Amino acid sequence: MCRTTLKGYSYTKKKILAALTLVLITAVAKSQDGNAGINKATELVKGYFGTGTTLLYAIGAVVGLVGAVKVYNKWNSGDGDTNKVAAAWFGSCIFLVVVATVLKSFFGV
Repeated sequence: MCRTTLKGYSYTKKKILAALTLVLITAVAKSQDGNAGINKATELVKGYFGTGTTLLYAIGAVVGLVGAVKVYNKWNSGDGDTNKVAAAWFGSCIFLVVVATVLKSFFGV
């Protein structure tokens, strides 16, 4: 009885040791240099920046259309502050384009 328990313990110990060895081999195989990881992250963020800029332009286009309709309605109703609303709408559209361009050139993306 004592021999069977010892044998079972030895078998369990071998299984644990084999599993631990496989985990360590996998970790070593997947590890990389710190600079390589940072460079990979930089490339991924640069890729997202272009997509984010396109998304920013799309959102700006929708907001610009809504602003244009708002200005048109104020203009047709003869509202006195139409010039102020139109200037704010036009200025925000210009700001959106300029910010995206400046960020691209500033960060070198």
